[in-house]
Amino acid sequence: MPYCVGLQSAASAFLSAGFAIQFTVAVIAFLVIISITSGLQKEGVDAPKFLPGYSLFHIIPFFRKRYDFVNWGFHATGQNIFQFQLLRNQVIVVAGESARQTFFTAKGLDLTEGFKILSGAIPMVRGVTSNLQTRRIHLIHKRLAKVQRNAPLSSLIPYLLEDTRHMMESWGSSGKFDPFDKVYELLFQLTIRSLSCTEISDDPFLVARLKKLYDTLDTGTTPATVLVPWLPTPAMIKKLWATKDIYQIIIQAIKDRESSGISRGDTLQMLLDAGDEKLVVVGFIMGLLIAGARATGTTASWLMTYLGGHPEWRTKAAAEIEQLLASYPYTPPSSPTHEYRSTDPINSSSSLSGRLSAIPLEAWEHETPILDALIRETTRVAQPHTAMRRNLGPELYINNKIIPTGAYVIYPFSDVHLDPELYPDPWKFDPSRKEVTHVPFGYIGWGGGKTVCLGTRLAKVELKLVTAMFVLGFRHSVIDKMGEPSNPLPEPNWNDILLCRPPVGSFSLKYERTLTPL
Repeated sequence: MPYCVGLQSAASAFLSAGFAIQFTVAVIAFLVIISITSGLQKEGVDAPKFLPGYSLFHIIPFFRKRYDFVNWGFHATGQNIFQFQLLRNQVIVVAGESARQTFFTAKGLDLTEGFKILSGAIPMVRGVTSNLQTRRIHLIHKRLAKVQRNAPLSSLIPYLLEDTRHMMESWGSSGKFDPFDKVYELLFQLTIRSLSCTEISDDPFLVARLKKLYDTLDTGTTPATVLVPWLPTPAMIKKLWATKDIYQIIIQAIKDRESSGISRGDTLQMLLDAGDEKLVVVGFIMGLLIAGARATGTTASWLMTYLGGHPEWRTKAAAEIEQLLASYPYTPPSSPTHEYRSTDPINSSSSLSGRLSAIPLEAWEHETPILDALIRETTRVAQPHTAMRRNLGPELYINNKIIPTGAYVIYPFSDVHLDPELYPDPWKFDPSRKEVTHVPFGYIGWGGGKTVCLGTRLAKVELKLVTAMFVLGFRHSVIDKMGEPSNPLPEPNWNDILLCRPPVGSFSLKYERTLTPL
């Protein structure tokens, strides 16, 4: 009887409490029940081994220290495949040559579904960037391919160089900066220029505001916002407001373009001329802006850092670009092909940006083996990706273990890119490494199999243009927080799943302008 009275009293106290307390207690109870029930799950004969301990304690490490967590999982289970629970989501982590080949080629493993539940940093608007019909997804991919065709990409190069010149001139003649601030900011501008419209890319205030909003999405991506997005946490509320503001900025730009009646040669104009519905246009810009800026910005930040710490490769890159300039000298156009606008590039033989704009797209893509090697090695050692898929097809086997329909599958890039058998001394930056060709998918810096990064061509051009401007326009080196030459050089932090960034303030790039006018 005393137990009944106690339960009745507890129930009465719960019912008389405010909504906030009731909601909090309900959420805690929900998580406890999930943790206990998932901890009681049994492994089938062909099932991957579960991580030891309660699943609730795996959530924070997975999101906050993923590289360490995954390595610990392989060590704790003693296998190259293991599973754990993210609340009610079954997640299977795989490694090894056979697993890698199946992961990147199996038809049932879906990228979109995997990325949506396990990442969460893309602004989610139903029908715009999430819950898209297959037809809309394919249309967005088709439009991205069109942006990167020869003609539009060639015409984009002078504008990218002009943006680069403008931002680099704002750095002054000498100083120091954190590349994950300044270089990342530059690549964000170039991505805005490439994938949106002049209404935004020509407005520094709007670009800065968009970057701040996307940064809010990144910092606001917590385990709770990904796994229980219906829970109104402060981080979730900030993400919702940021998403709303991004949406409104893009919608306003579309309205301004339509009301002006002026046709521009940018991506927005291409989307409008194709007659795409408004949701496709907004979804294209909202989703691809951050996807492109984040990956390319990370690579550019590390590439400038590595060049500062390896002057021999900096010299080789500069010589290669000087050879291109000698092979393709600048010649002024005989007559303008369109009415001049104040935001158009001011090409001149006296400026580095003008001379670089004379180099054709084909030369940037096929006559720059040094730049290609630098980019390849940077994406190998400093892109902390964990590829994510969901099995939407029938059951399949990886490493002789069953992958059920509906399960999420993860493959960490570190399994191949930091494998000392494939890449001796894997943490060493060495662009002279021979390409790994004797095993399938020995390099996956831009994806592999049926899921190669669709923006690869644009990203490589942006990286090469920025590198060319920086190594010819500046001298730079890596210094530590005391202002002394950094020894050892900064090491990529693979636990930072967005930027691979070392501790903030641990190093800077010291620079000074050369005599070459930007």
